[in-house]
Amino acid sequence: MSAYQNIFTQVQVRAHPEMGVETEAGDDSWRVGKPFFVHWIGRIGNAQIGPMHLGYSGVLALFTGFLAFEIIGLNMLASVGWDPVEFVRQFLWLGLYPPPPEQGFNLLPPLNQGGWWVIAGFFLTVSVISWCVRSYTRAKALGLGTHTTWAFASAIWLYLVLGFIRPMMMGSWSEAVPFGIFPHLDWTGAFSITYGNLFYNPFHCLSIVFLYGSTLLFAMHGATILATSRYGAEREVEQITDRGTGAERGALFWRWTMGFNATMESIHRWAWWFAVLTTLTGGIGILLTGTVVDSWYDWAIAHNYAR
Repeated sequence: MSAYQNIFTQVQVRAHPEMGVETEAGDDSWRVGKPFFVHWIGRIGNAQIGPMHLGYSGVLALFTGFLAFEIIGLNMLASVGWDPVEFVRQFLWLGLYPPPPEQGFNLLPPLNQGGWWVIAGFFLTVSVISWCVRSYTRAKALGLGTHTTWAFASAIWLYLVLGFIRPMMMGSWSEAVPFGIFPHLDWTGAFSITYGNLFYNPFHCLSIVFLYGSTLLFAMHGATILATSRYGAEREVEQITDRGTGAERGALFWRWTMGFNATMESIHRWAWWFAVLTTLTGGIGILLTGTVVDSWYDWAIAHNYAR
């Protein structure tokens, strides 16, 4: 009998590299890179790296994404006098900031007054939208559903609300989020204080519910598959109609402990919706802040939501 294998004791099967199925679009000439294997990648997934299918949208996404990060990085480096040691030491605190309030929503502000931020934001927006288009075209070429594309689009919605749509509605780039780790967190704290505590924003509450719910659902599903992997539960589809399998045992576990169970298919719908609604409702909550509601605490008092 072969030894029981799980995530901690994986056997990495090596064969000739898998080149993938032929796509319906017939544009396989865009597949680039000679496949190779990496042992440590195999510890967390499939050990094979490549080939990758780029396409026009993929090339555009990589190029504009590189330009955006290059502009952000060079501006951060310039802010510490081009000192690489200080750049590394202060990296968490460095940022590229949007134009000040006096620039309003000027599409071409001076470079030293937020112009670089606008340019970087433009390239980054082109990059993420191009990558989203790429996920759609790749899914269609392989005959897949477009669920991944719409999930990515939900995240792009929140990104656009924060960096473009809401600042446009407010008439000022200064309302947008700066690029940088701690500058972004500082903006979040100041944003909540300025508009009367974001915790009273019902859409923010929904976003947090879906965020925590997503982590719970993915953890429950991941744990179930790992716990039943000795019965081959990772082969979910073929196990759905069989008896005594890992899939059935996992379903029984949740029925016995929780009272009901999601199916091997519906758990993915639950997780997909919870994850998508995290950024969808979050974007709605941010968009309403300052444009419709000036103080969420006052709004909560008026609607008997706070005491």
